Amino acid sequence: MEEQEVMKHREDKEFMMQAVSENGKFLDLASDDLKDDKELVKKALEQDSEALEFASDRLKNDKEIIMKGVQGAPWTICYASEELRADREIAIESCKNYGQALYYVSEKLRDDEEIAKVAVQNKGSIIKYASDRLRDNKELAQIALKQDKRSISFSVLEIKARRRHKSDYVTMGVTMGTFLFAHFCEIWDTSYNK
Repeated sequence: MEEQEVMKHREDKEFMMQAVSENGKFLDLASDDLKDDKELVKKALEQDSEALEFASDRLKNDKEIIMKGVQGAPWTICYASEELRADREIAIESCKNYGQALYYVSEKLRDDEEIAKVAVQNKGSIIKYASDRLRDNKELAQIALKQDKRSISFSVLEIKARRRHKSDYVTMGVTMGTFLFAHFCEIWDTSYNK
C-alpha cells in the first residue's frame, strides 16, 4: 500500500484499519478523528507499537493504549500523558525492558525504589535519573556498578566520598585519579565479592 493511496482514504475507517494492519505507522496519515479512534489505534499498535506517537492526546491518556504501546516498544512511554507517566504499573512495565524509561517517568516515581531498581538492572547508568535519595542507596549503586562500571560516577555515594576524602588524599600527595581508582576498587570489591 502506498502513502498516496492512504492519504486519499485517510477518513475511511475501514480502509485505514486495513492500512494500519499492514503498516502501523500509517496511523500518522489518518484523519484527526481516526487518530482518536481507539479501535484503529489498537490495530496500529498491534502491527507497530511505535505508532503510539501518532495517537490523539486523549488516547495518550488511556492506560490500555499506553500499556499496549510500552509492551511492544518500552521507550514509547515518552508519548504518554503526564498522568500516565506517573502510573506505577506502566512505569515498571516500561523500565523493566528499557531502563532509560526512568527518564520519562514522574519525579515521584523516580523516587520509587522498585522502579529505580528495575531500571538500573536493565541499564546501570540510568541511576543518574533516580532521585538523590536512591542514588545514595548502596544496594542500588552496587546493582548499577554490576550492570555498567561507568555508572559509579552517578552515585551520590561516590560524589560524597570524593568530597569527603579529596582533601585527605591531596594532603598525602595522592592524585585524584588514584583516589577515585582506589574508591572504585573498594565499591567493586563490595559488589562482586559477596
